[in-house]
Amino acid sequence: MPVSPSSSAQAAREAVAGRLRDLRKEAGLTITELANRCGWHHSKTSRIENAITGPTANDIRQWCAALGTQSQAQDIVVQSVNAESMYREWRHQIRRGLTELQENTGKLFRATNHFRVYSSTLVPGLLQTEGYATSVLGSAARFRELPVDDSTEAARARVDRSRVIHDPGRRFALLIEESVLHCQIADTDAMAAQLGYLLTAGAIPAVSLGIIPAAAHQRSQWPRETFHVYDDKLVSVELVSARVRINQPSEIALYLKAFEQLRGMAVYGAEARALILKAIEALH
Repeated sequence: MPVSPSSSAQAAREAVAGRLRDLRKEAGLTITELANRCGWHHSKTSRIENAITGPTANDIRQWCAALGTQSQAQDIVVQSVNAESMYREWRHQIRRGLTELQENTGKLFRATNHFRVYSSTLVPGLLQTEGYATSVLGSAARFRELPVDDSTEAARARVDRSRVIHDPGRRFALLIEESVLHCQIADTDAMAAQLGYLLTAGAIPAVSLGIIPAAAHQRSQWPRETFHVYDDKLVSVELVSARVRINQPSEIALYLKAFEQLRGMAVYGAEARALILKAIEALH
């Protein structure tokens, strides 16, 4: 049974707590003795070790200094920050509307040079036309029962942030499953315009667009959840209930491995265009 993202985040918090607890035990100190060295109440030590209270960066540094393990402090600080930011509920992200969400993501786009995107569900946002994006975001607004549907403005913001594909010095490796071409999330005209744009997207110098055929034999990777990799530093995974942000190098490495295997199953150029044309013909 798959582990929920909230459970994964809690497990990450507990891993930090366990690491700090192990350091204390290896040093032969009791909870009270460590608390005395750190200058706080013993209940705080207990709350941190039981993952009830997340430690601050200063707490971790004091903890390690008290045990003479300062060399491990920074690594644990990074691990703790990752655990606390790993799970972001959509309802918190979109509380100010879909437009602001697009603009906030735009900041990440501008700070990234190498984009890798795999989508098993939709045309990647970087290649969405305004009509297609309006339908996608409108569906999201209705599903979330947002008090204000700003999907039209959000679609314009999404298209605007996508202009980074024309910026010099950036690279974009984009992979989609063939089924994405046939998922009619928008009306026929908007779908035709979107698919037509994909025909030319591969000609953009910085863009590599691969399509994994539905008829691909002996797949080394089955269709995965949609994910984005930003400069080998961050993976963003989109789920129904949340966006999971992954910063741990070992986990990022797994996504990069999966991406390369998926990339090896994709077709490009004329073969990719043939699949797009087939999807356009199926609209009529």
